[in-house]
Amino acid sequence: MSRLISTETIERFRRNRNLHIGLILLLALVLASLIGPLVVPHDPLAIDFGNALTAPSLAHPFGTDDLGRDVLARVVAAAKVDLQVVAVCVLLPFLIGSAIGLISGYFGGWLDRILMRLVDILWAFPFYVLVISIVGALGPSIANMYLAFTLVVWISFARIVRGEVLLAKELDYVKAASVLGYSHVRIMFRHILPNVITPAIVFMMADVVLTILAVTSLGFLGLGIQPPTPEWGVMIADGRNFIQDGWWISLFPGLAIVLVGVTFTFLGDGLDDFLRPKA
Repeated sequence: MSRLISTETIERFRRNRNLHIGLILLLALVLASLIGPLVVPHDPLAIDFGNALTAPSLAHPFGTDDLGRDVLARVVAAAKVDLQVVAVCVLLPFLIGSAIGLISGYFGGWLDRILMRLVDILWAFPFYVLVISIVGALGPSIANMYLAFTLVVWISFARIVRGEVLLAKELDYVKAASVLGYSHVRIMFRHILPNVITPAIVFMMADVVLTILAVTSLGFLGLGIQPPTPEWGVMIADGRNFIQDGWWISLFPGLAIVLVGVTFTFLGDGLDDFLRPKA
């Protein structure tokens, strides 16, 4: 039986073209963020007024900005910064929200009512309004961005996992585990969680797209990562005043954001097909 399941799993993976494309693009992004700064010959922070607003050429494939900084070097350096921030801003809410949803759905009662009322209150406010309000009140910094996204995004994962737990805890295998005298911790984390976490994982891939847009939007508004650290949103904001004479300053970081969105869209679709195969 295990061999049959393993063979079916391998076959589903082999036929999952979206997952293949997503993994290849993700690998390319990670390699670019890690190896790119070592390969690109220019310093992303080096100012050279003599080469300011230079169009794309062999010496500067993505051109230079208004301070003469190499746009390719800055795009590559920003990839590591943005991907790191996005990873933390998605993983922390995923872990916290999944744990809260699991506990709330499993125990129910007054604890579930309190947690869900909190979720309903936060859910009533637009996502961007809450994030901008928190970062604006605390001040622009990476740590405050982590805090803002964690406080806002966890509610989505909590709602998803709680709904799945409410269905799963009524199934026979959970009731059997309870009759056998297993502890609540074992039932929750060994029997229920592995069977309800798939929708949250799939949603996490889609949430990456929203998060990368939010992170770069905060940078564009001056509430995110601060100069001179390279960041795609900040680069787009810097290039808006030179859109006619230096269109490349905003174009290439914008294309990088689109690439991240496409990558995790393919990953999300591929994981949905792989983890929840259709009949």
